[in-house]
This record gives sequence, C-alpha cells and structure tokens, in this order.
Amino acid sequence: MMDVSQSDFDRLMFFEHARKTAEVNYARDPLDADNLTRWGGALLELSQFQNLPDTKKMIKDAISKLEEALLVNPRKHDTLWCLGNAHTSHAFLTPEHEEAKAYFEKASQYFQQAVDEDPGNEIYLKSLELTAKVLEG
Repeated sequence: MMDVSQSDFDRLMFFEHARKTAEVNYARDPLDADNLTRWGGALLELSQFQNLPDTKKMIKDAISKLEEALLVNPRKHDTLWCLGNAHTSHAFLTPEHEEAKAYFEKASQYFQQAVDEDPGNEIYLKSLELTAKVLEG
C-alpha cells in the first residue's frame, strides 16, 4: 500500500463511496445522467490513486460512463466538462506525442461544448484555455 496522507485517504474513501453508490443507483435506473456523471467523476478521482495500468483502465471506465450519460443527455455541461478532464488525464499518461495530442484535441472539443452550454462558467473557460495552450505547445 502506497503512503497516503490522511486527506488523500479521506478523498479516496469519499470517492470510493460515491462510486459504490452510483453503481447501486445505476442498477435501479440506468438512464440517470446525473448518476452516470457522478460515477464517471468518482472513477476519474480514484484513478489518481492507482498504479499506471489501473489508472489508465479506470480513466477508460470513467470515459465510458460519461459517454453513456451523454447518450441520455447530450447537452449536459458538467458531463461534457468531466469528459474533457478524462481525456486530458489520458493525454498526460500517453508518452507518444501524436496520440497524446489526439486526446488533448478530444478534451478541447468537450470543453468547447461545455462552454457552449454554459458560457459564463469560469472553470469551463479556464479548462478550454489551458487545453488550447497545450495544443499550441
């Protein structure tokens, strides 16, 4: 077990609980976009505590839950933003430059869609800006 601080441990427990709750809720209602978004978000947070292969697998799982949420509600801006984050995380774990760039481009598209749905959102705008900087490189 790697050395985790108390605050990291608390975060880990919080998101693990969120993941389990989302799983139970999904069994009851697979078309709940909010629940799918929470599930994807929890997986994304939990991915930071794993070894590299598990991190990548968890990010892929997060992306599939978030994409499922978008099938239910294609204009859900928090889901779009979360997907942008997931693709950004994936990009940072990808050593091959062109492949990483493709993930950043995907992230950028999701951040742009999130901004289109919620134009005043500072966090979405900042995410879009940072991704653009990376792509300018």
